[in-house]
Amino acid sequence: MKRCAWANSANPLYLDYHDHEWGVPCHDELRLFEMLNLEGAQAGLSWETVLNKRESYRLAFDGWDARKIAAYGAQKVASLLADPGIIRNKLKVAAVITNAQAYLRLCEETGGLDAYLWSYVGGVPIVNTGERIITTALSDQISKDLKKRGFKFVGSTIIYAYMQAIGMVQDHAADCDWRRG
Repeated sequence: MKRCAWANSANPLYLDYHDHEWGVPCHDELRLFEMLNLEGAQAGLSWETVLNKRESYRLAFDGWDARKIAAYGAQKVASLLADPGIIRNKLKVAAVITNAQAYLRLCEETGGLDAYLWSYVGGVPIVNTGERIITTALSDQISKDLKKRGFKFVGSTIIYAYMQAIGMVQDHAADCDWRRG
């Protein structure tokens, strides 16, 4: 079967991600929070680098429990910055903590990422033709609003990649058999 050209056929994690997650509508709060932070961790790196560290991130960040993460102190931050299983960037680690705090506020205000994000598309994914897109007016709008709400590492390019990852946008290549058939 044909896949999108970016799916590294030598990496089983990447193939599984392409075949079963990317572009599939997600409404699971925990995964939405995880993916928002992982997409932010990707900034300046490849998605494959982050994907290969995904399980280590889950362990390091307490299974993406936002309440626990929001309360992290200096000792936990120091242990995260010493953890070779994650990307040990001080700004990115701090962003996860800030994002957990902002996420908890968002949950109180809107019910969570699921309700918040999917309201932008009326609950229906945007289906594109598979051309290379890195930002849109919608990713600009969501990015701006998330920043206003206190989230970090949520620029428009990151948010567009996030929208693809969680299935708000369906961008599989036109000849990809996994989502176009």
